[in-house]
Amino acid sequence: MGIKERLVNATEAIWQQYHSHPFVMGIADGTLPIEKFKYYIIQDYLYLIDYTKVFAVGIAKAKSPEMIKVFAHYIKQITEGEMDIHRGYMPQLGITEKDIAETPAALDNISYTSYMLRIAYEECEAEILAAILACAYSYEVIAQKIVERFPQSVEHPVYGEWIKGYSSKEYSKENVELFYHLDKLIENYTESQQQHLVDIFVNCSRYEAAFWDFSWNMSK
Repeated sequence: MGIKERLVNATEAIWQQYHSHPFVMGIADGTLPIEKFKYYIIQDYLYLIDYTKVFAVGIAKAKSPEMIKVFAHYIKQITEGEMDIHRGYMPQLGITEKDIAETPAALDNISYTSYMLRIAYEECEAEILAAILACAYSYEVIAQKIVERFPQSVEHPVYGEWIKGYSSKEYSKENVELFYHLDKLIENYTESQQQHLVDIFVNCSRYEAAFWDFSWNMSK
């Protein structure tokens, strides 16, 4: 069993809950209250700041020029891609820079990014990728499932761009690349080392579930 299959199998029950979560379903059928999406966009923007730092620590931990390039590439993708999408949403949703500055990160958001940063600082390249992929790949799976179940969802005036971005071939290609490098990095990993990757992936997947919860509840 490859590492991707092992990670996905270990989180099957958690990820299945994503698809039926009221926040995700609201994006899918267009019924999500806009205030909840605004709160999510701000929280996700705050999350992406620390998520980018995880890749930056990956550069410092990289043992080859190839992996330095991989982590650096994804920093650019986040700062000039995902974060730009969020910034593009802000005027449309009436979110100001003041709103972002004055909105504290939710406690579960802080806990999630703190966990990822601890993994980054204390461990190695493969462990960093395992933490990153729980977020990166789950968004692809969620968005593609939405398109499969609600083909017209991509036309929604607000949520359509979010769905199209994460279900796109371009976004999927980035995740394929991350899994490719993870496979290479763990060629000589022992069973216990691979299980540790699974544990990290499961923990981050649980945090992803919490992210949908606090976004729906607009919790602090």
